[in-house]
Amino acid sequence: MAFSGTSAGFRRFCAGKTDINDASRRMNSNEQALCAQNGIGYREVPLAMDAITVVVHPSNDWASDITVEELKKLWTPAAEDKVRHWSYIRAGWPDRPVKLFGRGQDSGTYDVFTRQIVGEAHRSRQDYTAGENEEELAAGIAAEPDALGFFGIGAYHRHWDELKLLAIDSGKGPVYPTLKTVSEAHYQPLTRPLFIYLSERSLQEKPTTRAFVMHYLQGLPTWIHFTGFMPLRAERYAQSLQSLESFNAAPAADPAGTR
Repeated sequence: MAFSGTSAGFRRFCAGKTDINDASRRMNSNEQALCAQNGIGYREVPLAMDAITVVVHPSNDWASDITVEELKKLWTPAAEDKVRHWSYIRAGWPDRPVKLFGRGQDSGTYDVFTRQIVGEAHRSRQDYTAGENEEELAAGIAAEPDALGFFGIGAYHRHWDELKLLAIDSGKGPVYPTLKTVSEAHYQPLTRPLFIYLSERSLQEKPTTRAFVMHYLQGLPTWIHFTGFMPLRAERYAQSLQSLESFNAAPAADPAGTR
């Protein structure tokens, strides 16, 4: 078992180096092509709904929400060395330096955040504290009074008493990420599904991998609530289990997606 962001994980998975890859986004076309090139067939299994949260230090008494346009102004590449103070983000906010934190470029969270906020995946300012470890990011934000950062809602729930959550305004008023707002798609544009990707070859050839996956999915509805992520409908989990239970040692699916 190894820890990495989604993008780095897919590179290893599609090279045949791992049996299972957790993912905070769907596999993209380049990754699909790499899997096909290496003969890696796979199963995509949805796990839960996640929300990317924007958080600040709890002593921050001027910001309770932020608009998508303000986030774009703050995180676009052109903002580097220019948008450096809270007062640049919104009139009335203090003329204090803003210290930025966020996931690194190998993470699916970074992919989704930049695509939805900046308008293009993998494009953002680079003068921020980046990390793949959400615990370290949370600790950094909690220690910096002028911090603003982004990561998954699970990390916020683990550190809710050390951080302050901002509501996101996409044009219809500020919305906080909750079970209701995420499941009903009101928390936009930072709601996204979570997946695991399973190597079909490993499911066929490694009984321990298959047994682990079945045990994992059977227990998923009872423990997913404790992670801070939002559960899917019960029938979605049942469908995933049924699909894997029916999967046997027949020829694997065409990794090029032509089946």
